[in-house]
Amino acid sequence: MAAITAESLMSLEQYAKARKEFRERVLAHKKNRTVQLGEHLTLVFEDELTMRYQIQEMLRVERIFEDDGIQGELDAYNPLLPDGGNWKATMFIEYPDVDERKRMLERLKGVERRTWVEVEGGARIYAIADEDLERENDEKTAAVHFVRFELPAAARGELRRGARLTIGVDHAEYRAAVEPSAEQRAALLADLA
Repeated sequence: MAAITAESLMSLEQYAKARKEFRERVLAHKKNRTVQLGEHLTLVFEDELTMRYQIQEMLRVERIFEDDGIQGELDAYNPLLPDGGNWKATMFIEYPDVDERKRMLERLKGVERRTWVEVEGGARIYAIADEDLERENDEKTAAVHFVRFELPAAARGELRRGARLTIGVDHAEYRAAVEPSAEQRAALLADLA
C-alpha cells in the first residue's frame, strides 16, 4: 500500500467542509475491518482510508497546517499501513467498568503478543506488537496496542484459494477465536498483494 503524502491530504478548510461525509464513509468502511474477539477485545484492521482519516483528524484537532507538523503525522501513521504481505491492526481492550478494566489490564499483560491469525492448514501467526513504543510496564498492559501479522506468501495464496481464516487470542487470562464474516474476509484479502 502506497504511503500517504502531504499533497494527497485535504487542507484544514477542505476537510472542515468534507468531514461529515468523509467520516460517515470511513465508519461504514471500518465495519468490515473490525473483528470482535470475545466481549472485551477488538481488532480494527487498518488500511489507507482508515489511516488517512486518522491523519486528517489529528491535523484538525491539533490545528496542524505547517509542513513539518504534517510530516510528523505522516511519519507517525504511515508505518501502520499494511504493505501487501501483512495485516496491521489497532487492538482495543475494552472494559466499561473502571475497576474491572484496571484489574484486567493487570492480568492481561502480554495479550497483544498472544493474538493470532491462522490460515487453514498452517500454523498460527502471532502478532508482532507495539513496534513504535512499549505499551506495557511491570504492573499492567495498555488498553490500546498496534499489532502486525506477517503472512508468508504460501498463506496469502491459500487465502486467495479459499482457505478458512481464523483470528484469535490465546492468553492464559483471555481466550477467543472467530472466523471473519465474508465481508470482513474480503476486506482483509484486499490488503494482500
